[in-house]
Amino acid sequence: MLLGIDNDALTDFAFAVGDWRVTHRRLRDRLVGCTEWVEFQGEMSTRPVLGGFGNIEDNLLHLPEGSYRAIALRSFDPRSRQWAIWWLDARAPHQLDVPVVGSFENGVGTFYAEDRLNGTPIWIRFTWLTSNPDHPRWQQAFSADGGTTWEPNWTMDFRRAVAQPSG
Repeated sequence: MLLGIDNDALTDFAFAVGDWRVTHRRLRDRLVGCTEWVEFQGEMSTRPVLGGFGNIEDNLLHLPEGSYRAIALRSFDPRSRQWAIWWLDARAPHQLDVPVVGSFENGVGTFYAEDRLNGTPIWIRFTWLTSNPDHPRWQQAFSADGGTTWEPNWTMDFRRAVAQPSG
């Protein structure tokens, strides 16, 4: 117990700690009826910070048009029992995205934020599926109608990185 609060939720992202290979699938265009998916590979490494009340996820994404780096920064508020997740993309190094906020229940993490896409107000939903901790899955979806309907537009399937032999 830290800060006088039961901190079982600090293990919510324990599955993500370590090094991963990632298969990304992303819609080419969002909220315009596009059905063309682009698949690419990536790498992710996650480490705890803030004494377990947060973690940093370092990403290398290999898009067809070129590779780039980004980080996800997560922090847990023990009073609200919710996580906040921010995204920082090296292609826009001074722009921290609006955080999605939420929690885990029965191995599913669901996080929401209000944002804008091309000037239009939208809702963002992140979903973490962790029932298989060796192969977790993340999905992003957008809604332009206040959450009545959702368009999944990005998935990430994770597999543990195999350590390379030295020498």
